Amino acid sequence: MAKMNMIQALNSALDNMMEKDPNVLSFGEDAGYFGGVFRVTAGLQEKYGLDRSFDAPINEAAIVAMATGMAAKGLRPVAEIQFADYIFPGLDQIVSELSRIRYRSAGQFTTPVTIRTPCGGGIRGGQTHSMSPEAFFTQIPGVQVVMPSNPYDAKGLLTAAIENDDPVIFFEPKRLYNGPFDGHSGGALSSWGAHPKGEVPEDYYSLPLGKADVVREGSELSIITYGTLVHVALAAVEQEGIDAEIIDLKTLVPYDIETITRSVNKTGRCIVAQEAPRTSGFGAELAAQIQEDCFYALEAPIQRVAGWDTPYPHAHEWSYFPGPQRFINAMREVLEA
Repeated sequence: MAKMNMIQALNSALDNMMEKDPNVLSFGEDAGYFGGVFRVTAGLQEKYGLDRSFDAPINEAAIVAMATGMAAKGLRPVAEIQFADYIFPGLDQIVSELSRIRYRSAGQFTTPVTIRTPCGGGIRGGQTHSMSPEAFFTQIPGVQVVMPSNPYDAKGLLTAAIENDDPVIFFEPKRLYNGPFDGHSGGALSSWGAHPKGEVPEDYYSLPLGKADVVREGSELSIITYGTLVHVALAAVEQEGIDAEIIDLKTLVPYDIETITRSVNKTGRCIVAQEAPRTSGFGAELAAQIQEDCFYALEAPIQRVAGWDTPYPHAHEWSYFPGPQRFINAMREVLEA
């Protein structure tokens, strides 16, 4: 075991998989020689050569198209989109080609492509470097969607994504790369519920896709979330002294409905939370499914905590971001209903 932040854990996963399987390769804008804008791919080109770790042109459609062709011919490419905000030029390739090849070919071809992309706010990136667009991709049949919340999960889930025979969109919360921090003071704070580094095995391991974690057990209400907001929820619960159960989904498609319903049937009250804008976000899907499966156990309406229905602002980033107070308000409302 070693102390790693999320950047180091993701790099370790890539290193392990490239060493283990010669068909695994990594590429993207500045992802070769420079090692990625956040340094996740640092050292891979030096170790594995230009054929397996290389730079791509500033053309997201071409990046996805190249990865799709490589995968159909037997490789396991890991393509980096430098920021999730810029994945949309490649959306047609993801929807029309990458996601459908297994279906279109009646199983003759698969596309084991992993698309890594940093998402979310927390670095003062403003409207063009702060999106959380995960909900767009949960609607694409044939694609799996992952968003880890800590270094240990990040490595294990990225390993599983690379080994998966179907395409995976792997969202990496930028706010968690070096550990959660309080936007009002700018420093790393344990009061946000996590530390910058965690214990991570240096050797190969994988974690199952589609399996959630109960990161905090409780009896008063259930909070269902993922990514950065796992830590915000933990901080809010501790601050307010509420006995809430917190579930980290980790995988959005497929998501672990069994763990969710077990929790909600126990507590009878539920909050779903996302950093993305509220309208048509992934939390709406969760709320609908929980209502279908747990209707008779619910003692109050399901509450949502989310970003505002606006572009991610720069000057007012921390007003936009769903911080602990927004969780506290939702918890009070659901408990008083």
